[in-house]
Amino acid sequence: MAEDLFLYNTLTRRKERFEPYDPRRVRMYVCGPTVYERIHVGNARPLVVFDVLFRLLRARYGAEHVVYVRNITDVDDKIIDQAKKNGEPIAALTARTIRAFHEDAQALLCLPPSYEPRATEHIGEMIALIEVLLAKGYAYAADGHVLFHVPSMPAYGQLSGRNRDEQIAGARVEVAPFKKDPADFVLWKPSLPDQPGWESPWGRGRPGWHIECSAMAERYLGPLPFDIHAGGQDLIFPHHENEIAQSCCARDSALMARFWLHNGFVQMAGEKMAKSLGNVLRVAEVLERYPGEVVRLWLLSAHYRQPLDYSEEALNEAREALRRWYRVLAEVGIAADDQGESQGLISDALADDLNSPAAIAQLHALATRANKAKTAGERQALARQLKGEAGLLGLLRADPAAWLKHAAAAKGLADEVVERLLAERRAARARRDFARADAIRAELEAAGIVLKDRPDGRTDWERR
Repeated sequence: MAEDLFLYNTLTRRKERFEPYDPRRVRMYVCGPTVYERIHVGNARPLVVFDVLFRLLRARYGAEHVVYVRNITDVDDKIIDQAKKNGEPIAALTARTIRAFHEDAQALLCLPPSYEPRATEHIGEMIALIEVLLAKGYAYAADGHVLFHVPSMPAYGQLSGRNRDEQIAGARVEVAPFKKDPADFVLWKPSLPDQPGWESPWGRGRPGWHIECSAMAERYLGPLPFDIHAGGQDLIFPHHENEIAQSCCARDSALMARFWLHNGFVQMAGEKMAKSLGNVLRVAEVLERYPGEVVRLWLLSAHYRQPLDYSEEALNEAREALRRWYRVLAEVGIAADDQGESQGLISDALADDLNSPAAIAQLHALATRANKAKTAGERQALARQLKGEAGLLGLLRADPAAWLKHAAAAKGLADEVVERLLAERRAARARRDFARADAIRAELEAAGIVLKDRPDGRTDWERR
């Protein structure tokens, strides 16, 4: 880990060298799902991106010294509305959606976080935090609600950089006669008899969305400030801005987190993928056509702060890259449990604000060197380095032969891919690299391609 780690901080609008407050307990919080529907590929991007950051921090500071909290919002108006629409109990909806979320996260090869708190399990902490804000004059109770009074915090808006008018326009806040200021936001709201609710000093009700994350972050990460808070860029305002207001005012702290990281959107035909736009593609739908590792590599193919366009072509390119890398491993017989060896190439690339495209380029370069290696020993060493380096991206962890067989069977190879593989096989045989030639033949046969070698050196093929 020779390179210092630099991360772009939304709070300061620049890349800064990352130093944890305590290297023995590096603390990170990432906003997780609101569990009323299965996640779409836009939701999957922060899941994968910040999993890579988790892996990188573990590699730098030791797995036992990194605390990663990713919450689950299981009380929210969207959940109430969806359960009513489905005609099912809220508990059934959230339990089913949480299971589906875990299935998708596992398919995308994400490590489980250190803690995954659910909002409904921490109502007491939320009520206590609201009471502190009331006592200090940052909040007020009105008509069964408790609201944070935005003008009471002069520094409000520091994360988003929005001025007063933009704050009011962008907050999309409910107009209510009991508000002292249009920008004030809800900390607690009353619940109707058929809505989930908890007893509180202000009557039976439920928390606002923003207070949930403030309370859970404090419960699992301890005193402010902590090291990293992350999520999608759509959370900068109002969610993260409001978290800062609540937490900093309650605890008399200038900062909630030192670093704020935000990933860019996944786009469909140039538009942000969003449920409100009706252009979402569920992770489960993509996984019906592509292995999760392919989706993961595609999600890392652009820098995390840039937009990422969804396309079948991009996913096919990711699948071809993985097929090429796994073939390098298969040809020298590297097993799934062989962790390989790393010389820090990927770590150094990721040290520049999680530059995953540069990291992926290093893997391509290693695979090329392995394919051109003149000795079996050199090829073995480069293949093991390929495996070891890829681990930091959460890639190449499967058994190579099994992965190639499954990927080939999952979708028939296009004619041009078959012809390209045959050209590679001819070149391998010409240089008497029979291990590589045999591996390509096995891959084609697994995809249902029957080869017939001719005396003139060419190969005919047909599909079963």
